[in-house]
Amino acid sequence: MASKKPATQESSLTNIVIGIVGAIIVMVAAFFGINFSTDDAGTQLPTQPATQPTQIASNPTAIPQAGTGNIQAITFGQGYGARKDFWQVYFTAPTGSSDRSTYVGAVDQAVVDAVNSATRTLDIAAFEWNIPQLTNAVLAAKNRGVVVRMVVDNEHTVEDDGSTIQTLIDADIPMTYDNRSAFMHNKFMIIDSSLIITGSMNFTMNDTFRNNNNMLFMRSSRAVGAYQTEFDQMFAGTFGPSKAFHETSFTLDGVPVRILFSPSGTNVVVNALAAELAKARTQIRFMTFSFTHDTIGNALLERSSAGINVSGVFETRGSQTDSSELPRLFCVGIDARQDGNGFTLHHKVFIIDDHTVVTGSFNISENATRSNDENFVIIQSPDIARLYIQEFDRMMSQARTPDPADMRCG
Repeated sequence: MASKKPATQESSLTNIVIGIVGAIIVMVAAFFGINFSTDDAGTQLPTQPATQPTQIASNPTAIPQAGTGNIQAITFGQGYGARKDFWQVYFTAPTGSSDRSTYVGAVDQAVVDAVNSATRTLDIAAFEWNIPQLTNAVLAAKNRGVVVRMVVDNEHTVEDDGSTIQTLIDADIPMTYDNRSAFMHNKFMIIDSSLIITGSMNFTMNDTFRNNNNMLFMRSSRAVGAYQTEFDQMFAGTFGPSKAFHETSFTLDGVPVRILFSPSGTNVVVNALAAELAKARTQIRFMTFSFTHDTIGNALLERSSAGINVSGVFETRGSQTDSSELPRLFCVGIDARQDGNGFTLHHKVFIIDDHTVVTGSFNISENATRSNDENFVIIQSPDIARLYIQEFDRMMSQARTPDPADMRCG
């Protein structure tokens, strides 16, 4: 077991010079998109819209200039991404290989690049941590003067022999540990008070190369404010139901976004998801690692009985237990399948009517609702929904229809 340090809080020029400064600002803005106003099939780029965006083949570090109105694709050796306006979306593309020598060129590079871009502050909430190049990037950020702080789940970082967290502990990076039996289950970063990275992907080799995951990057002051409030509470040592509940809603580039955090004593997050599902008029798609919450199962059953097309993929592990929602959805005729990844389908995603995506760290479970620290994003964008639908279609094409005998259908 790695040693632990106590939690700590850190909390007139010439025209030539003006021109140089202006050029630097423009280049930085272009790089970050600031607008001044599984199987082999998983490695394919998403289907492109009618107007082809710029494609960045074999160059995961390049980020094209935003503002063209088109989705722009970002390719990796293993995985893919896309961007438009203030957001970027990334998906892992596990090949099924257990050969770690092949674990290169994946979407974790986007996170490393973002950390390498940090100039002032870097706040990280990590459930798990063991990517060597990301560890090195955080250490390099600290060494160049970036103020780095971390909140981690004790059991899955410092008590995990495979974790690389000790390197950061030894570098005296301020770190607060969640020592509860419940989980600090977040996986997010706040970079320079301007960029949020969140989603289902833990900062681990398994989640990058073996498991199906998604990440959402948002460059938004409102998103930063929401995640900063959550981070600061945890960094101060307040976890779980003791935290003050808060949420944020805003619209940026015409895209409505709602961000919530759990746990909350009034089931706010689960009720928010149920309310979104109730709005469905044509279709609901879902991909879930753990789906055991009856409230959401009931919401899907209600929408299905109302004629809404409901379909989804469950992580196979645990999906046949009495607590899983798979048997009762499957047994009434909903197209609910078990994933085809020999490792893990780790998404926590709902897609509603081709325009609304729900993602984050929040598993559809009582633990996520009542005890684990989680974040939950509802984002309404047909462009983002299209990308998640393509991921969903890949997962469905690889998934298996359960054996009715295993589902104990009457």
